[in-house]
Amino acid sequence: MLVIKDLHKSYDTGKSKLHVLKGINLSIDEGEFVSIMGSSGSGKSTLLNIIGILDEKDSGIYELDGIPIEHLTEVKAAEYRSKFLGFVFQSFNLIGYKTALENVALPLYYQNIPRKERTQRAMEYLEKVGLTQWANHLPNELSGGQKQRVAIARALITNPKVILADEPTGALDSKTTHDIMKLLQDINNEGKTIIVVTHEPDVAAQTKRNVHLKDGLIEIDEYIQQVVL
Repeated sequence: MLVIKDLHKSYDTGKSKLHVLKGINLSIDEGEFVSIMGSSGSGKSTLLNIIGILDEKDSGIYELDGIPIEHLTEVKAAEYRSKFLGFVFQSFNLIGYKTALENVALPLYYQNIPRKERTQRAMEYLEKVGLTQWANHLPNELSGGQKQRVAIARALITNPKVILADEPTGALDSKTTHDIMKLLQDINNEGKTIIVVTHEPDVAAQTKRNVHLKDGLIEIDEYIQQVVL
């Protein structure tokens, strides 16, 4: 599903280059549930941005579903993101003046899906995350956990190959974190590939594989006994 070989990434700080990723090798199969961990500056956010086709590598190989990801125009990058990837963010990234239903349906609008079909599919995914009765509520009328459920439904609606979750529980309390991770476990058990970036060991323990970055390299890559919720 996802193959990375000898991946390097540097940033020009003006006076010098900051070498963030120093030769990452990582392969993730379809249906895996992987957490990427590491302290601030370890390179985990940079790696996620490259996997998410939000940033470009300097060198190395990155293949997504057998397709080399390199030298893409912004139009092609956007097309691949829409086709292959669903994103879940710590800050939810919901549009404040749109209802939960409209937020979930939005990716289909950009795929030119007719309104009736967008609405029907959005309701199906809101039902999947347990928010049917909140369909017509605005984000400011929802709790943090409900907002994240809306964000997860939005990420799923295009049936992407991979869900990328960047600190998805970072803004949530412990009970809500438990509920969101249980939802992600259920989605993974249905066969969806999920990659979670987190700094929380308790969250990582609820995935099936932990990848630890340190100083731009993978320090630990291990399959674990998942804490089933």
